[in-house]
Amino acid sequence: MIQETRSSMEYTSSEDDELIEDYVDLEEDIMTSDVEQQAGEVAASLHFFNHQDNSLSLVHTIGNELIVSEADVKSQDPHLGMEFESDTVARLFYNAYALRLGFGIRVARSRSERRKGIEVLVMKRFVCLKEGHHKKKVTELANKKKRKRLSIRDGCPAMMEVVRRGADRWVITKLVLEHTHVVVSPDKVREIQLNQLTGKDREHENLLREMRQKIFGEGGAQGLLEHFKKVQAENSGFFYSMNVDDRNCLANIFWADSRARIAYKYFGDAVVFDTTYKKNENMMPFAAFSGVNHHLHPVNFGCALIIDKTESSYAWLFETWLTAMSGRHPISLTTDQGKALGAAVAKAFPTTRHRICKWRVLSRCKKKLADVYSRYPNLPEELRKYVLECETSDVFEACWKLVLDKYNLRENSWLQLVYNIRNKWVPAYLKDSFFAELHTTQRSESINTFFRKNFDTKISLQAFISKFDQAMDNRYEKELQEDFDALRSQQILKTDSHMEKQTAGIYTRAVFERFQAELVEALDHYTEKIQDGAISKYTVERHGDDHIHRRHIVAFNESEKKAVCTCYKFESSGILCKHVLVVFFFNGVVLLPEHYILKRWTKKAKSGIVFDEGDVETQSYCQESPTLRYHDIFHDALKVAEKGAASIETYKFAKEVLLKAFSEIAGLEEETSCFDLLLQELSLRFIGQSQGKL
Repeated sequence: MIQETRSSMEYTSSEDDELIEDYVDLEEDIMTSDVEQQAGEVAASLHFFNHQDNSLSLVHTIGNELIVSEADVKSQDPHLGMEFESDTVARLFYNAYALRLGFGIRVARSRSERRKGIEVLVMKRFVCLKEGHHKKKVTELANKKKRKRLSIRDGCPAMMEVVRRGADRWVITKLVLEHTHVVVSPDKVREIQLNQLTGKDREHENLLREMRQKIFGEGGAQGLLEHFKKVQAENSGFFYSMNVDDRNCLANIFWADSRARIAYKYFGDAVVFDTTYKKNENMMPFAAFSGVNHHLHPVNFGCALIIDKTESSYAWLFETWLTAMSGRHPISLTTDQGKALGAAVAKAFPTTRHRICKWRVLSRCKKKLADVYSRYPNLPEELRKYVLECETSDVFEACWKLVLDKYNLRENSWLQLVYNIRNKWVPAYLKDSFFAELHTTQRSESINTFFRKNFDTKISLQAFISKFDQAMDNRYEKELQEDFDALRSQQILKTDSHMEKQTAGIYTRAVFERFQAELVEALDHYTEKIQDGAISKYTVERHGDDHIHRRHIVAFNESEKKAVCTCYKFESSGILCKHVLVVFFFNGVVLLPEHYILKRWTKKAKSGIVFDEGDVETQSYCQESPTLRYHDIFHDALKVAEKGAASIETYKFAKEVLLKAFSEIAGLEEETSCFDLLLQELSLRFIGQSQGKL
């Protein structure tokens, strides 16, 4: 009987109720598409880094909703050559202008260019909601009934286009102020938008309003903003960003402290985006980016409150998260799945291996196949066994067909749907990608499980944030203690193997125990060479086990001491399997080659100063933006602080170096200031001489 295991990199839930049908389009997702069409993709984002008072002055709250204020630009009209510090500020300005006159806006076009290896947004065009004409879509099924929608577009030419002229400089280059229709008063704008909504859209609008009220209460949004400002004043590495919808109401929030951002540098190769909150009405609409550290414990990479679960919202969240994480994409990303979420992942992470959590699929099967399970009590266990144990796609295909025939389920629509996306969730199709998973016989506590334990009751937003911060502090302290213990503790050896002794001094206790288990099991296996050559091949089997499906093939390059096994354990987890170890022992390899020791699993996973010296493109891009320069330097300074606090000696040395660096920087500032004063004096003299001549 297979033991139920859950890795720390895949979250679970017993409340699953909307997983696969969204992904495979069991029913038309009208609500999301309609809302995004009506909104005209006009979601804007406000990025709050350190001391950005200009941006902060643009927001205030009305009741429980965060609203963008046009107070600072009330009396201004757009004109050619007008400049803004960002495209977001330009949008906020144009939106305030539109509200004042009484028309709606949307983003019609944008353009990006690749500069120094980085995609940079260089143009945005904002237009009146009535710009253009509605295009009729050709429906494949002529007899399919579609509800009629009234189009508000009539070809209005009003628009404003801004172009990037520098890191913090956007300029209006095209502008049309005239409209082809009568603009209405600002009070009528929202009324018109609401009247245009269909029944499902109204339901969605009401749901968002109720969600905001539930989360923020009266004035809670402003309280959250004040909290973030306070945290950032104390920790400049704290990152947060807020996203507003087409009527400038708060839609989504993302935040990550400096510890989360540094942790991503070390352990951000495999990431889980956990949205299990959706299954529990008592939980905040909370989502977390997480991974697993070198002690096999969950580590946080940032959090979000997701109020509006549309594709554009998820896209904004992923882009914001990548910005906070210095633009580094993970190797793999595990998520729940919905149509909107899947589409956003595909766009934001084109080179990342996307996986749907298998536990969520299996849990969903319990509900979708409840009547079938009641008739065939052994079916759930057989499905679970074949999903988890089949090591190759061919074996899985054969076993899947066997189950369908055995229980006469070939016509079952649900099983057909999950089978069609098997490459997204069945391990046999994903084993060649790294997910940082070291399976155990016990369920590992995931970030999701942690949140459900701590935030399963209705609490205020401030209490939620406070409790979360405290919990994260405890986790970081625990990790530091484990780091300290790992450098001083001795592992218990079970063999006389030189390799075991070697790895005991390299891996953390948790990882070593997993490797040790593989090594001990290797002693109960035997191997036979089946092919000679530069790359020889071996079969590996357990003594007394003649089952063909448990026979593994290992390809071995003796000159390079490299091997690949058909189980792909190293490729997916980062530690060698027992099958490769058997072949190593057979060929006299007594120590683990360095290329099979992933630093992320070692006691020194966080050692060394990672300044990205070779990342010339990133450094060049940072030179164009004061904000990016600040965060780049701050990130490096935190590493110095972390290493400098390790002992009295390192503390004194780090302190001395930092003071020296600060003194030299202050000297440069003084020289620059003197130079500026000299130029000012020369200018005044020149003006005086000119006036004297006149």
